[in-house]
Amino acid sequence: MDLKQSVIAITGAGQGLGQMMAITLAQAGAELALIDVNDDGLVDTQAQCQMLSAKALTYKVDVTSETEVVQAFRQIIDDFGHLNGLVNNAGVLRDGLLIKYKDGELSKMSLEQFNTVMNVNVTGTFLCGREAASQMILTGSKGVIINISSVARAGNMGQSNYSASKAAVATMAVCWAKELGRYGIRAAAIAPGIVQTAMADQLKPEAIERLKQMVPVARMGEASEIAHAAKFILENDYYTGRVLEVDGGMRM
Repeated sequence: MDLKQSVIAITGAGQGLGQMMAITLAQAGAELALIDVNDDGLVDTQAQCQMLSAKALTYKVDVTSETEVVQAFRQIIDDFGHLNGLVNNAGVLRDGLLIKYKDGELSKMSLEQFNTVMNVNVTGTFLCGREAASQMILTGSKGVIINISSVARAGNMGQSNYSASKAAVATMAVCWAKELGRYGIRAAAIAPGIVQTAMADQLKPEAIERLKQMVPVARMGEASEIAHAAKFILENDYYTGRVLEVDGGMRM
């Protein structure tokens, strides 16, 4: 795909990986549809993209709401005329052990804690992927869908909900590649290791240090390195149905 004047939608575009991906793609000449629930973050990302002379429009959307997602992708087509790519980046963490028993006290991961992560990370990815693919097909646009997974998809202590969600979005990307190829739509996933973002900042310092020790390159990843991976997938027309691990050699 030639990114110049291609229209790429990015969820979770108001901060972290989403913001860096938007800036990276703007530098490559893409036009951006920026999606998030955070108004201030969207405005910030939009301003940075516009400084690079890129067309960038914002859409305040709760990705767990089918109505809002359907409306947003229809509006993107009204605003841009077509859609060539989607980066499904929106996600949340609500870490905790499944069961914790200490000093005679038993605590459990709550259903709300589990469902919040699954709704945003899995349902949101499903809804946005479905609507992006629908609009690509209706407008006759070849395109690419990238789901942001995680090295945690292999299973990580204290992340039953997050690990399950990231395994699910990786698997969905493989399914979509097989289903959508006939329409000229590719699908893939990126599984980052621990990356320096606001989400990583939610982890306890001791957890971050433990994770760093598991990384052969002995450091956290940079958001720009994950953005570069997304750019590669978008530009390489033979890449589909695979999960690209960008984790510094880390293995869970």
